[in-house]
Amino acid sequence: CESCGEGEAKYRCPRCMKYSCSLVCVKKHKLALNCNGIRDKTAFVSVNEFTDLNLLSDYRFLEDVGRTADAAARDVSVHRPTTNKFINYLRNRARRHNINLKTLPIGFTKRKENSTIFNKKEQKFYWHLKLMFPHSHAEYTLKRVPEDKTLTDILKPYIDPVESDPVICQRLKIYTMSPHSDVQILMKIENRRHNSTRYHELDASRSLLDNLKDKVIIEYPTLFVVLKTLKNDMVVLGQ
Repeated sequence: CESCGEGEAKYRCPRCMKYSCSLVCVKKHKLALNCNGIRDKTAFVSVNEFTDLNLLSDYRFLEDVGRTADAAARDVSVHRPTTNKFINYLRNRARRHNINLKTLPIGFTKRKENSTIFNKKEQKFYWHLKLMFPHSHAEYTLKRVPEDKTLTDILKPYIDPVESDPVICQRLKIYTMSPHSDVQILMKIENRRHNSTRYHELDASRSLLDNLKDKVIIEYPTLFVVLKTLKNDMVVLGQ
């Protein structure tokens, strides 16, 4: 026994593999090592020590995970009613601002990551926003961006030579080195055929809300920050 050092070992802890001789010593070792006695199903096992029992254990572990995930997905009473109520509320508030907000079914990635809310007290949206910088192959996600913030202020921490974060500034060097007049902010027009993709050109001096009016948004806005001298295949509506 590894607890008392006297009795003949009869039990082996499934988690820490310590030997014990009695229930008293089992409890003692759990207290001393802060061990819960439950086998770690994800513990590393080398190939040399891997047996049929380990294979069976892994198989059963995956079955348990599958059952748990399936049960969570089927639990309609917990998720769907409140989610639908919240989504409908956001749609209605967006409609009052002349924004056609569309949402995806539960389970889609954009639906899961969307953090957009409407603050009743302030009577304004706080948008989930994604910024794409295609010339630097970079993208950033912003959460709870107030609707009255201008696009210029939103982009300052990214492409402003003075106010941007040094790490981000280095990654987006091609943008920070370019004049402001060369920077263009685009947003994809939804509900068009794949072979006729077009973009809205947004006004950087106006607020996010003003730029989203009379447009279709699927879950949350995605803004493409491009340089006029470099963009090739992004056609702006009307051009």
